[in-house]
Amino acid sequence: MPRLSPHPRHPAPPGLQLTADARLDAATGLRLRYVLTGPVDRLAIPALRLASPADGLWQHTCFEAFVALGGAAAYREFNFSPSRQWAAYDFDTYRQRSATAPRPWSANIRIDHDESGLSLQVTLPPHMLPANGREPLQIALTAVLEATDGPLSYWAQRHPAAQPDFHHRESFALMLTLDATA
Repeated sequence: MPRLSPHPRHPAPPGLQLTADARLDAATGLRLRYVLTGPVDRLAIPALRLASPADGLWQHTCFEAFVALGGAAAYREFNFSPSRQWAAYDFDTYRQRSATAPRPWSANIRIDHDESGLSLQVTLPPHMLPANGREPLQIALTAVLEATDGPLSYWAQRHPAAQPDFHHRESFALMLTLDATA
């Protein structure tokens, strides 16, 4: 499982570790799993809610995936909160929101949370992926973690810019093909 690290300008509470993995399958789509370990009691974890779409999830503890066809300018951003809320946004190019919204869908987010850690699992169906997930995908697995005292830390496998920027294409560190795991 790839390890994510906080951006150096936005450190996280000490002792936290975050890993994430992704698996692309023709029948089920893209399965994502995030595992956070360490002193999670130092984080503001949103309370469980009725699963539903919501905006602004990235302003608090939230796990994210940025997905594009390899080499394409367009991409889709997914946000998943430990509250079981989610969001999806389409971009035509770097930070330029698309005029068309992603198709409606319902995210089935599974959360396991105890004093030693938190894990979040979700599967994105093929129709929510570029080319229905049948062509190689370039992916950034990221997270925003909110400390109980307020500061946010920004986690990614790769931080290519001086400030946190998950939209930066050099942060799309994974290349997946059908039945591939990262």
